[in-house]
Amino acid sequence: MSYVALYRKFRPSTFDEVRGQEAIVTTLKNQVKTGRVQHAYLFCGTRGTGKTSVAKILARSVNCEHPVDGSPCGECAVCRQIASGSSMNVIEIDAASNNGVDNIRDIIEEVQYRPPTGRYKVYIIDEVHMLSTGAFNALLKTLEEPPEYVIFILATTEFAKIPLTILSRCQRYDFHRIDTPTIAGRLRELTEKEGHEAEEKALAYIARAADGSMRDALSLLDQCLAFLTGDVLTYDKVLEILGAADTAVYRELLLDLTEGDVPAALRILDTMLDSGREIGQFVSDFIWYLRNLLMVSSTAPGEEIPVDASDEQLTEWRETTAYVDQNTLMRYIRVLSELTSQLRQASNRRVLTEVAVIRLAKPQMEVRQDAVLDRLRRLEERLERLEKNGVVATAAGTGPAAADTGASPAAADGTEEETADPPTPPAPEDLQKIRREWPSILDEMKRKFPGECGLIRSQAALKFAPGSSKPELYIEFNKDLAYDDVIRSDFAKGLTACLRRRYRIEVPVTIIKSGENHVPLAALSLEEQLGRIHMPIDIEEEN
Repeated sequence: MSYVALYRKFRPSTFDEVRGQEAIVTTLKNQVKTGRVQHAYLFCGTRGTGKTSVAKILARSVNCEHPVDGSPCGECAVCRQIASGSSMNVIEIDAASNNGVDNIRDIIEEVQYRPPTGRYKVYIIDEVHMLSTGAFNALLKTLEEPPEYVIFILATTEFAKIPLTILSRCQRYDFHRIDTPTIAGRLRELTEKEGHEAEEKALAYIARAADGSMRDALSLLDQCLAFLTGDVLTYDKVLEILGAADTAVYRELLLDLTEGDVPAALRILDTMLDSGREIGQFVSDFIWYLRNLLMVSSTAPGEEIPVDASDEQLTEWRETTAYVDQNTLMRYIRVLSELTSQLRQASNRRVLTEVAVIRLAKPQMEVRQDAVLDRLRRLEERLERLEKNGVVATAAGTGPAAADTGASPAAADGTEEETADPPTPPAPEDLQKIRREWPSILDEMKRKFPGECGLIRSQAALKFAPGSSKPELYIEFNKDLAYDDVIRSDFAKGLTACLRRRYRIEVPVTIIKSGENHVPLAALSLEEQLGRIHMPIDIEEEN
């Protein structure tokens, strides 16, 4: 026997098996039990929410010889005939391919004859909005006053295209999108029935990617299980199969965009696309990530946050919202939503995406109000940082610059690294200042290197040693694993740039392992402040 897709294999056969449409199911069950079945129904809703499945269950229920609590028994002759598709009582019509007046006239002629078995003849017209104007007009009279043994069930995904004359003759039911936990629970149930193992995080991502459609979720699950051929379905494998990316990538991209770091943002995009990620999926997932951040930032402490996420994920999102305001998030969502529409018909989707990334990182390219507000936010952040470091005397930048910093006024507009005077080698007081302010330096670096900063806080020591021409900074790890994780990143380069921005000094940074003979240190005497400064980094995390 050929393989049957999961969404067909596990199509609900009773009302109790329908997920996410409890109000509709309860109403229809009560109508069947009390005998108050209507002559015409209109099922509206997005794809994969159960419209056709519920229509078939209702058709079986009204004809079942021994209904159970309003649902078909599934055992009588009528139920078996309808389930096998051999019954003359249930007629399914696809209005997308049978949308003419002649097709409706055939229906009008057929309704004159009673069903050979059972009580009702049920017509299920799917995608009814595809009928022509003439076909709708031909259906009006029969739909309003059909024979007592005829029931019409119309299903559509585009309610707005249904004429009002049709709407007024039907009892309307709106099938809403199925929430993510309900879909994830159904996926868990079916994977166990199929004998597969899957991580909860993997199923939750599939459920979220389905966007409220149970059929889409089952199709995605089917695709993932076919790829694994017996292995455990993990979150990372789902991302690989569906061409998506982990949320950590979106956080890093967002921080690069808020800082205006175009090269870093483009490098992330290139890495994702070169690894085979699908552009449309990447953009859609980034929009969803920004939406979640916007929901978190818009919710007051103690209130319920309208997002599906674990406590750990919510904590990370709260930390991220400290670096970006709501106006910026809404601007990003607007630009990316425009990009999503353009990608559907674009011939060079990568170029369009790269241009959108540059627009996000450079609000000065736009003249809309939200872009101007984003530019003002960045200027205020830079002025505040410069004032805190003593570069400017007032927040407005009207006071004189600190005499020993060498910073130029251009630092306030985001070009603090491109000044007229090059950074100078550190003086002894500079080294002492770095030592005193090391916790705040790590806090600043944590924005782009959260994992590396955590390892450095717990498993590293800070050292300064005099080199041939100027002192160097060493971060010494006592564990090889932590060292390997940090050395593979750009943390050393980023720390040098951070010190250059903060203090206008040039301090080379080297990552070493404990016991390495990295620099022969001279005996300390009058030059002790230029000698080694050893400070174990044992700093408690802020609550």
